[in-house]
Parts: sequence; C-alpha cells; structure tokens
Amino acid sequence: MSGEDKIADRSLMIFGRDVSKIPCFRSTMLSGILGGTGCGLGYFMFTSRVKASCDVAMACFTFITLGYWAQCRYTYSKTKFEMMRMQEALALANLYEGTEIERKIDAGEKVDI
Repeated sequence: MSGEDKIADRSLMIFGRDVSKIPCFRSTMLSGILGGTGCGLGYFMFTSRVKASCDVAMACFTFITLGYWAQCRYTYSKTKFEMMRMQEALALANLYEGTEIERKIDAGEKVDI
C-alpha cells in the first residue's frame, strides 16, 4: 500500500466534499468537541443532572464551534488576501526592475502605473 492510498483511505466525505481539504475544519471541530465535553462534565460535576449537563455540553459545543470557525475563517481569508496582494506587488516589482519607474519608486516619487 503506497502513501497515496493511505491518505485516500483517511479522507472523510460529507455532502460530496472532502472535509480534510477544508481550511480550519479539523481545529474547529476538535476545539468544539473538547470544549463541549469539558463544559458538560464540569456542569455535571456541580449539579449531577444528566439531561441538563448534556444540554450545556451541546450548547457549549455549538457556540465554541461557531465562534472558532468564524474567527479562523476570517483570519484565513485575511491572510489569503494579503498573500494575493503581495504576489501582485512582487510581480510588479519584477516587471519594473531596472527601469525608470523603479528609480522613481525608490526615490519616493508618485508614479502612475
């Protein structure tokens, strides 16, 4: 069994999409599951009510997962956008290298591109 077959066996398909390729999915789910379990166990230790502790565990899981997902995806999108802008800037810098426009940019003059 080759390395590619092992990776293909570990993928999980939900609604026809491989969730291992979704950014932030793994860390979000792990944080939600651990947070919900911790909240549920903590609530059960103080109250000894099973149904209420399950409700608290599900509520904590939901809020932690949604909050962490929103924060992680925002950071991912922001980083992706900044990387795209940097690639464009590097392509322009490579294009203008050794030209009069580069000298103007280095001198701090305003250049219309």
